[in-house]
Amino acid sequence: MAPSLFRCLRLTETQRTRLHRHLFPGDGFESVALALCGTRFSDQHQVFCIYEIFEIPDENCSLRTPTAVCWPLDPLVPLLNKAMKRGLWVIKIHSHPEGFDQFSSQDDATDRELSAALRVIMERDVTHLSAIMTTGGLLKARLVGVDADWAQVDRITIIGDEIQFTGFAVSTPSDDADLRTRQAFGEGTTRMLKSLSVGVAGCSGTGSWVVEMLARLGVGRLVLVDPDKIERKNLNRIINSRANDVRLGCLKVEMLRDAVGAMGLGTRMETFASDLANRNAIKALAGCDLLFGCLDSADGRDLLNRIATFYLLPYIDVGVRLDADGHGGIHQIVCAIHYLLPGGSSLLSRGVITAEQVGSQALYRTNPEQHATLQKEGYIKGVAVDHPAVVSLNGFAASHAVNELLARLHPYRRDSNVDFRYQTFSLTDGAWLRIPDGPACGLLLRHVGRGDAIPLIGNPALS
Repeated sequence: MAPSLFRCLRLTETQRTRLHRHLFPGDGFESVALALCGTRFSDQHQVFCIYEIFEIPDENCSLRTPTAVCWPLDPLVPLLNKAMKRGLWVIKIHSHPEGFDQFSSQDDATDRELSAALRVIMERDVTHLSAIMTTGGLLKARLVGVDADWAQVDRITIIGDEIQFTGFAVSTPSDDADLRTRQAFGEGTTRMLKSLSVGVAGCSGTGSWVVEMLARLGVGRLVLVDPDKIERKNLNRIINSRANDVRLGCLKVEMLRDAVGAMGLGTRMETFASDLANRNAIKALAGCDLLFGCLDSADGRDLLNRIATFYLLPYIDVGVRLDADGHGGIHQIVCAIHYLLPGGSSLLSRGVITAEQVGSQALYRTNPEQHATLQKEGYIKGVAVDHPAVVSLNGFAASHAVNELLARLHPYRRDSNVDFRYQTFSLTDGAWLRIPDGPACGLLLRHVGRGDAIPLIGNPALS
């Protein structure tokens, strides 16, 4: 028997707030909105990302009661045409002001009517999504088929300064392996971790630490992306690496896969021995619930920012800078942890990377000969290809990054999480700074929730 599809609907906290404001005007009657969703489909998963929201004005509705709402179909025509042209899905979202958190018999009838209307308007079968929202902001969603049958949306993810998941229940027997995690964070967060799929791009110094900690926290699935083999110079900082791995020419992702498997904690692994600019790797990361970036390169970090934007994923970026003279003189040791939200600021808008660096490093990766020519002619700057790295510094940064995830899943800080989006730690100065976040990134804002597109994540090189 083929496994059933796992369906997930994603939206940002900003989108949920906008929907809630419209759907609950305060009069106790139902209201309705439409939205277009970008998608990411695979054999096992269907992911829907809210891309554009269209509120149906209450005054345009022909009927509004505490348990029903009727609205004109005119707005559907341009919406459906746009959806068909761009490969988007339509979702209808209406309120349940009396707090009922399930689809009602009235909802069943309305969804059947809408399904029939869509077939008439488009002169073809059209599948759409339907969702309800309660006064507390709880969402339930389902897929409405061409025969007006429905399939449950298994998980709804809301990405904000706290990451919220519904439908994460995992039925597992009690196991002493997660006893201490349950004692610290409770049964709910422990089960949530077991249900999550986390992507890690970059599996060297910080990345190997992140993988180690996520697996021991009980994360259910890890997707690892790194093209390199283990070298002798890596042994001082890649957790679980051995001299025999160097001798055998082991790939970093394979070594970490085997190390996690040997823990016996049940974490499932998927690995990609490629750089990040790989369609299969990007699609696999897009299917995860959140991303960790453990990369030095500006173009790799920009790609992760784009994946997170197009597919509505929270992204935690880990950076370590050790300024040394190569002979024991250390000028500065700084770690930075970035929590990046789709629709928020980016590494580009925060000034962490520049467009010039992204272009230069992408060219260095794809065409080193042309890069060398342009560098020689003075058109672009050089690319740093090697940096000092020490295991304890990488472990320090990675630990803060994983704790950042825990703080977003299980808020435990006295101050608001919004104040911790951009943090730096100077070990030389003994300073821990919270840097105020900036405005939304203008370059990425229009792509929030776009999902699969041509070109993939807006990058022509991935066409």
